[in-house]
Amino acid sequence: MKRFVRSTEMTLLVIGLVFFVGLVIASGGDLLAANSIRVLLQFLAVPVLIGLAQMVVLAVGQLNLAVGAIGGFAAAAMGVLMADHGVPVPLALLIGFLLAGAAGLLNGVLVVLTRINGFIVTLATMTILLGVQYRLVGTRTVDAYPQGLKTFGSAALFGVVPWIFVVALIVAALLALLLKRTVPGRQLLASGGNPIAARLSGISNDRSVIVAHALSGAILGVAAILTVASSPGVNKSIGGDWLLPSFAAPIIGGALLTGGSAVVLGTVLAAFIVRFVDTARAEFSLEPSWVNFVVGAVVLGSVVLGQVRARRQERRAVVKAPDAAVAGGVS
Repeated sequence: MKRFVRSTEMTLLVIGLVFFVGLVIASGGDLLAANSIRVLLQFLAVPVLIGLAQMVVLAVGQLNLAVGAIGGFAAAAMGVLMADHGVPVPLALLIGFLLAGAAGLLNGVLVVLTRINGFIVTLATMTILLGVQYRLVGTRTVDAYPQGLKTFGSAALFGVVPWIFVVALIVAALLALLLKRTVPGRQLLASGGNPIAARLSGISNDRSVIVAHALSGAILGVAAILTVASSPGVNKSIGGDWLLPSFAAPIIGGALLTGGSAVVLGTVLAAFIVRFVDTARAEFSLEPSWVNFVVGAVVLGSVVLGQVRARRQERRAVVKAPDAAVAGGVS
């Protein structure tokens, strides 16, 4: 409990609550209406997922610039399969999900085989997938798929909590369980935290990189499904604005760019805060560019604070090491 009180997650929780209360007051209480909460949560589902997709790659010290391209490509494939080829909804969604997972897996394999930085590899696959997405839908909006899927996208538990948000929370819970309670998850974090020590312990760092990218693709596949279900249609712009939020949520949530950290709860809470910033922009009729400005500034500040924190920990470790050696010699 003491550790949680001092954690980044607790700080984000307090900031989020203060932000929410401020928005409730500014809106005259309208934000507490069932419809307002439903809309707020509905637009949170995909940001939570794309943040988690980036977080799992950051956990092994990698970057994924193809987050939006993978999600957009998968969503476009689902829409085209259902609208143009009459593929049943479950099969079309499964194919899109598998395509996203395969794209993530391909990123990981390419990083391992070529030994090229993940930044470059995912930049290349992003460009390729954007071209494929445009090839699939062109300049049109694909929306002629079954109404039942769209109904699910707008349905809500008790009329307040959207089912797509519930799905996002389930994915977050499963990811947290995987990273914290399973051997593959712990090995992934070990590879990100200290690759040399992990290799000496018999852990395959290459496998961890591949698993992280494959997981990222799978999460983006779920995000694509929720996007298709909750959007009026899919077009070439789907996923185009996912890159900044994908980095913002995990970095603000406490993820380290050097790897080794799993901040599922922090990522979810940070996604809430980013959404609150956008809600405040709409409430006070500010220009949309202010959202990017504020989010970018917060991300930069989070990175700087993370670096400062890491250096302090290194200094403490250096100071404690001689003390421990002296104590051992005396005993």
